[in-house]
Formats: sequence, structure tokens, C-alpha cells
Amino acid sequence: MSNPFTRRRFGALAVGSIAMTLPIGCVMAQAATIRLKYGTAFPADHPGTLRIVEAAQAIRKDTGGKVDLQIYPNSQLGSEPDMVSQTLAGALDFMSTASTNLQTRVPAASINGIPFAFKDYATVWSAMDGDLGAYVRGLLRKVNLHVFEKSLDNGYRNITSASRPVNTPADLKGFKIRVPAIPLWVSMFKALGAAPTVIPFADLYSALQTRVVDGQETPLGLIRSGKLYEVQKFCSLTGHTWDGHFIFGNAKKFQALPGEVQAALTTHFTAAALKQREDIARVNAEAQVEMARYGVIFNRPDPAPFRDLLQSAGFYTEWRRKYGEDAWSALEKYTGRLT
Repeated sequence: MSNPFTRRRFGALAVGSIAMTLPIGCVMAQAATIRLKYGTAFPADHPGTLRIVEAAQAIRKDTGGKVDLQIYPNSQLGSEPDMVSQTLAGALDFMSTASTNLQTRVPAASINGIPFAFKDYATVWSAMDGDLGAYVRGLLRKVNLHVFEKSLDNGYRNITSASRPVNTPADLKGFKIRVPAIPLWVSMFKALGAAPTVIPFADLYSALQTRVVDGQETPLGLIRSGKLYEVQKFCSLTGHTWDGHFIFGNAKKFQALPGEVQAALTTHFTAAALKQREDIARVNAEAQVEMARYGVIFNRPDPAPFRDLLQSAGFYTEWRRKYGEDAWSALEKYTGRLT
């Protein structure tokens, strides 16, 4: 079966579905009696948006037109921390964001971002759909966030460089690498001997182009969509951390919705997440092939030396202490012993 989410189709759907800052789905809003807003930083043509648009259409159908779920991609409603604050305040009904962006609210929310923890996707989904995910969702419930059971996939993060491939931890010594403002990942690259620099993604291309930093680390799909391959020659498939997005909303507002609406949201957000995971697997494969045609050189380092260095540097011990024993035990149930 052909892939319905090719890059070209992403763009066509985005142009056809959204103009300026209007939400996707707003054209169907007239007959609805319950209007809900969903915010995301994913672009309009990203599977993490397109599958939620599909869910919104299915929710409207299942509720007989009662519910109009309007989707706001591209951070139209503000940055991800801003949208989290809006959701907690009840101004925004639902959103998705990386679990690491919830770390300031619930420290253990970012535990899936521990580097070199999940050896493969089978382990990721076993953990996130199992006890580890349930543990984190329970913690977030205590701060008035209702987190849906299935999370979206943003992919394993990989390192790119303009000057050399990263094969061993020694290649990272003094390496100026852009990282997002995530304490866990800043700490990781410091422990690996690199020089992490926090730069917004919007400024990343120019920072790489002008050599403010030597390289960066993001999932393959984002490397392609950001055209970072134009200013980066090497891509090391380190898969150093897995990045996932929770789908969640204000718990009190969700519980106040009619039971059939809660059920429709749950059913179709779940289906959207499962389909989106398959989309990302295809997008990543396509991204690697496409970037190789543009001259990007790929290599796949052995993760063991990186993990061993983090262990000897006390990185895992430090974060075990920060997350707490219950959270760490839930993680190691799937990863095996890290400390």
C-alpha cells in the first residue's frame, strides 16, 4: 500500500487545510455545540498534526456533529511551555508536547528521555504503553493533566556535524552542539565531554551555517524538514535518546465533558497515535534516503561506549536521585540496569 503521508502530500494538505492563523477544522464549526481547541508545535504537514485532524473529523462524526475540535499547528497558540500553561489554566483544551517539556511541572515526566535507555522501538512502546507510561501519567494527573494512554512518536535523536562523523565519545570532546533547553540533555552532553549550547530551533539553521555551533541533535524527520542537511555533512545515527509527545488536556475540563464525548476523544486520539507511529517510521526511512542523495554521510556508532562513559561519570546515578526510586525502577523494568 502506498504511503499517504509523503512529503509532497504533507504540503498539499497543509495548504488546503489551513490559512494564516486559522485552526484546521474551523470551516465545520457552525453546527457544533462543543468547541474544543488543540495546540501543537508540529507543522501543519507533520503526521503528528495530520492524524489529529483525522481524529477531529472522526470525533465530529461519532458525536453527530456535536463536537468541533479545532487544531492549531505550528505553535500558533504560543510556545510549548506557553501552551502547557494555557492547558493547566483551562484556556486550551488539549495539546501535545514532548514529555521533556513537562519536566518543570513533574520532574519524572522526562524520564523516557534518559540517553541510551531504550535499545529499540519494541522496548519504547512496551514501556510507554505499559507501566512506565502509566506511572508518569499518574504523576501528571496530580497536577490536573489528563494524559491519554498512547503517545505520539517524534523519533530517536541523532547527531549531525559539519566537520566529522561522531563514532566514539572522543569525537564529542569540546564539540559545540546545539541542544534544546532541556536540563536532562544539557547534562548528558556535558557528561559526554561536549559543549552544549541552548539555541531555539528557529535559529538553528543560521547557527549551523555561521558555525556558532559545530552540530546539533534532532530526529531524522526534523533534520530533513529543517533542511539542516544543507549545512551539515555528517549524520551519526546515535539514537542517543527517544523523543515522544504526550497528548493531554486539562483534567477538570475533560471530566466535565459528557461521557460519550470523553469516549470519542479517547478512542480517536488513541487511533491517531498508533497510526502516527507507523507514519514516523516511514518518514524516517524516507528522510535518510533523501538526505543521502543530497550528499549526507551516515554512520551508526556503537552505543556501548557512550553509555559506559555516562555511567562512569555518574550521570545515571545523578538522574536516578532526581527522579526518585519509584520512577527509576519503572524505567529499569524495561531497560535493564542503568546504574
